[in-house]
Amino acid sequence: MSRFLPDPFIIALLATVGLATILPANGHTATLVGYVATAAVVLLFFLHGVRLPRENMIAAVGHWRLHLLILGTTFIFFPLFGALLQRLFPGLLPANLWGGVLFLCALPSTVQTSIAYTSMAQGNVAGAVASAAASNLLGIAATPLIAGLLLHTQGGAVPLSGIWKVVLQLLLPFVLGHALRPWLAEWASRQKKLLTLSDRLTILLSVYSAFSAAVIAGIWSQVPILTLLVLALVCSTILIAALLFTTGSARLAGLPAADGRTVLYCGSLKSLVSGVPMARVLFPSAEIGAIILPVMIYHQLQLMVCATIARRQGR
Repeated sequence: MSRFLPDPFIIALLATVGLATILPANGHTATLVGYVATAAVVLLFFLHGVRLPRENMIAAVGHWRLHLLILGTTFIFFPLFGALLQRLFPGLLPANLWGGVLFLCALPSTVQTSIAYTSMAQGNVAGAVASAAASNLLGIAATPLIAGLLLHTQGGAVPLSGIWKVVLQLLLPFVLGHALRPWLAEWASRQKKLLTLSDRLTILLSVYSAFSAAVIAGIWSQVPILTLLVLALVCSTILIAALLFTTGSARLAGLPAADGRTVLYCGSLKSLVSGVPMARVLFPSAEIGAIILPVMIYHQLQLMVCATIARRQGR
């Protein structure tokens, strides 16, 4: 039963949402929390730059069919499928939650989780490392652009100020961190647990800041239990479609079984670590809660479903 239980980090996320619901940051406290969360996001992407080995990006060129299939799933299939669902069933969810679903579809792949599940399933781990790195690097630029196009089709938008903030708060720290990698890489490799904890604390802080603003704006009066269940159904549909698409496309491309499993996990998983900070940078405070809610639900679904599949494939 442990595979179906919530991930401990999801429990921490839910506790953070509960805290923001009961004790939302307001006034000067909200301003202070916002500054701290912004600093944490800048540090997060700086450390991502430090930890990204350049050789992984070079390796991605060598196995181009594998990586193009994964990146195509992440940045083409997901956005198109999400847009199709929204066009077919516009009244199924409120507009702000559809915005969150479309933002979810624009996110890059996970890094740690996709590599871990690929390894568990006896897939091509080296290919997973290269593809996950490429996906996250491209996502810094591609996610705001794709999200902007998707939201524009439903009458929304990604503010231009948000895209400029991505450059200053995400891309610039990432580039600086990668430039300093020759001097900091060894230190980062010794501090993996500390840096993982830092990643998670940054997300929790961003979630608290986002949901505080959302609670003050009245998010829970807009999202009743039935709507949450429908949102979970929509996220489940997207995950099932991604799993079927990655499995079928890998077979059509004639990839070996190990590479097919790499496509399955790197292509179908979406990054909460990148998604929450990006949403905080891109969108106004009052909108962020609804934007990241689908990301949080999809994250838990992908953990449970893909862990089950990976264990069976590994056996």
